[in-house]
Amino acid sequence: MQPTNVSDPKYYHRVVDCQWACPAHTNVPEYIRLIAQGRYTESYLLNRETNVFPGILGRTCDRPCEPACRRSRVEGKPVAICRLKRVAADHKDEVQAMLPAVPAKKNGKRVALIGAGPSSLTVANDLMPLGYEVSLFEKHERAGGLMRVNIPSFRLPESVLDEEVGYILNMGVDARFGTPVESMRRLLTEGFDAVFVGSGAPKGKELDVPGRWDAPSQIHIGIEWLANVHFGHVESIGKRVLIIGVGNTAMDCCRTSRRLGGTDIKVVARRSRPYFKASPWELEDAEEEGVQIVENHAPKRFVTENGVLVAMEFERLEWTTDASGKQRSSVIETVAIPADAVILAIGQENAFPWIERDIGIDFDQQGMPKVDRGTMQSSRPGVFFGGDAAWGPENIIWAVAHGHEAAISIHNHCQGIPVEDRPPQGMTLASSKMGMHAWSYSNDYSPAARTSMTHAELSTRFSTLSVEVELGFDAEQTAREVERCLNCDIQTHFTANLCIECDACVDVCPVNCLTITANGDEVDLRTRLSAPAENLTQALYASAELPQTSRIMVKDEDLCLHCGLCAERCPTAAWDMRRFDLLQPYAGRPAGSARSLPLAAVSA
Repeated sequence: MQPTNVSDPKYYHRVVDCQWACPAHTNVPEYIRLIAQGRYTESYLLNRETNVFPGILGRTCDRPCEPACRRSRVEGKPVAICRLKRVAADHKDEVQAMLPAVPAKKNGKRVALIGAGPSSLTVANDLMPLGYEVSLFEKHERAGGLMRVNIPSFRLPESVLDEEVGYILNMGVDARFGTPVESMRRLLTEGFDAVFVGSGAPKGKELDVPGRWDAPSQIHIGIEWLANVHFGHVESIGKRVLIIGVGNTAMDCCRTSRRLGGTDIKVVARRSRPYFKASPWELEDAEEEGVQIVENHAPKRFVTENGVLVAMEFERLEWTTDASGKQRSSVIETVAIPADAVILAIGQENAFPWIERDIGIDFDQQGMPKVDRGTMQSSRPGVFFGGDAAWGPENIIWAVAHGHEAAISIHNHCQGIPVEDRPPQGMTLASSKMGMHAWSYSNDYSPAARTSMTHAELSTRFSTLSVEVELGFDAEQTAREVERCLNCDIQTHFTANLCIECDACVDVCPVNCLTITANGDEVDLRTRLSAPAENLTQALYASAELPQTSRIMVKDEDLCLHCGLCAERCPTAAWDMRRFDLLQPYAGRPAGSARSLPLAAVSA
C-alpha cells in the first residue's frame, strides 16, 4: 500500500462515521463536547451552521448518523445524537443577534423560491447574507412546508417550528404566503435570475382496490388527512381505524388517530418488520400508545354495507425465497378486519401540473424532473430543484443538504461561474495534547448504556394534540449520555520517522487495531493484522516506511475507539491525538471562512 494521504479532508472525515453519514455533515462530536461543557449556545450555533434547524431536527430527524455511530460497535446502541441536539436547542440563549447579518445594500440579483419547506428555507438562509433579494412563494399562510402540516405537534411543537423558521424569514425574505405558483412559464417572465423548486412531494398515493370509492368519507389519504387535522378541518375519527402502510407518515397517522378518538388502531403492513420503512423508535412509540402492528397482510378490498365502510379484506401472506434469492409471496388465507375508517399511508408522489412541459425543463417517464445530483440544476439553466421535489420523499436533513448545494449553484449561476465548479472542502488538524499525558477532551471510556427518553404519561399525552410526548433529557441524563461519545473526530495521527518500533502502542491498544508489519497490497494486509480488518467500507491507514526495518504501521480505522492510549504510551510522540475539523464551503463562502460569530466571541 501507498502511504495514506491524511492531508485529504475526505480521509479523516470518513473516520468520523456520524458526520460522514449525516447528509449535511454536521460536526457531531464537537457539538456534543460543547454540550458536555454546558456551552449550549455555541453547540446550537455550530449545529445550525450545517443543519439549519437544530430544534426541529432534534425532535424529528431520521438520524442517519446513529446507525453509523462507532459506539454501536462497542455495546450495541449508538449515542443518542439526535436527542442531544435537542438539548442544545432547548437550553441555548437568545441567538438572533449572533446569526449572519444581511447587508442593507443588495447585490442586484433576484431569486424565487417555490414552497416554504426546509430546502427552500435553507437556500434563503444561505443567500440572504450575500445580498440576494429572495422571494418565497407558498400556498399556505405560514412557512414550514410538510414540517408544519404533516408532522403532528405532539412530535414537533409549533413554537419550536416558528422560532427556527422565523430566524430565516426575519432576514428580510419577501414571503408571499397564500400565493401558489400556478404557472412556471409565467414566473419565469418576472425577471428572476434563478428559480428554486422546493415544493415537496405533496400528493399521497392511492390504493386502487375494489370498494375504494364506495365510502369516500371514511377512507383518507395520509398526508392530506394530517394536513386537515393541522388546519382543524378534522377533529375526530371512528373508534376502529386501519392505517395501510408502515412508514413514518403511517406512524404519525396512527398516533394522531389515537388522540382523535380512535381506540382500536391497527397499522397493516404487506411485509414483516425487518422491511418496515418506519424508524424503530417511531414503531416503539406507536406500540407504547396501544397501536397494533399487523404484518404480512396485503389489501384486497374495502367492505361496505349500504354505503358505509365496515371492514377491509386482506390476503394473509407467507414469504419465501426462491433459488435466485428473490422473495416471493403466497396467499395463506383471506381475512376481514373491522374498520370505521381507513387511512392510506403507502407513499407520496410529486405533482407538477403547474410546470409546462415545453419550457426546457425535462421530465422522466415517472413525471419527475431530470435534476443533476451534483448541482441540483434542471435541464433548464437557472432552474433548480431540491428536497422531495427533486427525487421523491426523503427526510428533512436531506432537504437541508439539497438546499446548501443548490444555494452554491444559484450563487455560481448568478455570478457567471459554471455551476459545476464546486468549492473544495478543507480541514484543520490540531493537537489535543495538554502536558505529557493529558488531552483536551474526555478520553475515558464510559460503560454507561444508552439513556432512555422520558415520555409524558399516556393519560396526559392523549388529552390534546399539542402535548409533546418526548420531554427531553434532564441535566443528569445529558451528563451521562455525552460521556458515551467516543470523540471520533480526535484522530490518531502518526509520524513515521519518530517511531522506534517498540510495539508499546500495539500492546496497549484495547481493540487490536494497530499492527507493525511488512508492506503488501491491501487485500493481503487486511488478513495479517492483529485483528482481521473485515469492514471494507473504511480504509486502512498505512504509514510511510519506518526508519528501523522499513516495515509500516497499519491501523484498522473501523476498530479504533479514539481512546488515546497509543499516544499516551508512545515514548517518542510518534502518535498524537489531533482534533480534526471538516471545513465546508457554502454559497459565496469558501471552506473555513467565517459566517457566524466566532465561538470565542459567543462565549466571551
